[in-house]
Amino acid sequence: MKICFLENTIFKYDGNDLDKFKLRGAEKVLINLSSELHKIGHDITVINNCYKNTLINGVKWININSYNQKDYFDVAISNGDINLFKKISSKKFYLISHSLQSIEKFIRKNQLINFFLYRPKIILLSNYHLKNRSYLLRLFGHIRLDWSVDNIFLKTSVNNVLKQDQLIFTSRADRNLSMLIDIWKELIYPQNKSLKLLITPIKKNLKKYNIINRRTENQNSLISDLLASKILLIPGHKAELFCLSAEEAKILCIPVVTLGIGCLKERVSHGVTGFIAKNNKEFADYTFQLLNDKILYNKMTTHLKKIRRMKSWNNVAKNLIKNINE
Repeated sequence: MKICFLENTIFKYDGNDLDKFKLRGAEKVLINLSSELHKIGHDITVINNCYKNTLINGVKWININSYNQKDYFDVAISNGDINLFKKISSKKFYLISHSLQSIEKFIRKNQLINFFLYRPKIILLSNYHLKNRSYLLRLFGHIRLDWSVDNIFLKTSVNNVLKQDQLIFTSRADRNLSMLIDIWKELIYPQNKSLKLLITPIKKNLKKYNIINRRTENQNSLISDLLASKILLIPGHKAELFCLSAEEAKILCIPVVTLGIGCLKERVSHGVTGFIAKNNKEFADYTFQLLNDKILYNKMTTHLKKIRRMKSWNNVAKNLIKNINE
C-alpha cells in the first residue's frame, strides 16, 4: 500500500531526529509510525518541513515547501491539518487529531470546507478524546489507536536499577506542573524533606523545596533520570489526549500517581500500575503509600515488568492497517 503522511510544523525535522528534545509527541508518532509501516511492507512518504528531500530507513522524506507534484497515494494521513490534503491525490483520507478542537476553532482555522471535501476519518488517541471531540468533527468515522513509545525505552534494561529518594515529572511544564509544585510544597515536602522532585525545566528557582530542573539533553538523559526515580508524579491536563510521558514511565517500570485529569485515567490501572487520586491530599497520600510500602511498590514494578513489551509500534502499525482495510 502506498501511504503518505502530511505535516507542516514550524520547525525542521526528519526521521533522524527522534532523539531531539524539540520533538513533541505528534512528531515522534509520525517518525515511529511511518518507519514501522515501511518495515511491514508499505511504501511510505512523509511530506513535511524536513531539511531536504531524502530517504531515511526506507521512508521517503520530502520538503513540503518544494513539493508541487500532487502524486497519488492509496492512503493520505495528515498530522493535524486537513488543509494539507490538497497537496496530493488519494483514495482514502485520515486525520490524526491532537486536540479537543471546538467547532468554532475548527471553522476559524479554515478546516471546515476541506473537511467536507475530503471526508477524512479521524484518528483518536483515547476514550477521553473520543468522548470530548464533537460528533460533527468525526462525522465521517473514526479510528481509536493507542500509541507506543520510542524503541529506546523498550530496549532499556530495568533490572538491578538503583533508585534514589527521587520522584519525577516529565510532561510539558504547561501540563499542570504548577499544580504539582503546589501539592509538593504543601503536602509532600513538609512530611519528608529528604525527597527530591525532578521537573521539566522552568525559570523559577525552587531548590529550597528540593525541586530540581531535570536534564533535557536527549532521550538517554531522560531515561537515566527516569530510572533513578521511584515514581512519576503527573496530575494530568485537559489537553492530554494520550500522554507519552506516562507510557514511557510505565515501560521503564515506574509506577504513576495522577489526578486522572484528561486521559490519565486510561493510562493508569488504579492499584496495579499506580494510583488515581480524587484530590490533592489523596495524591500525596498515595505517593507516600508507594514510598513506604515496599511490598506494594515491588508488586507494581513486577507487574509493569511483565507487561512492558505488550505495546509496540509494530502492533500500532498493524492495527492501523487493519482499520484502513475494514
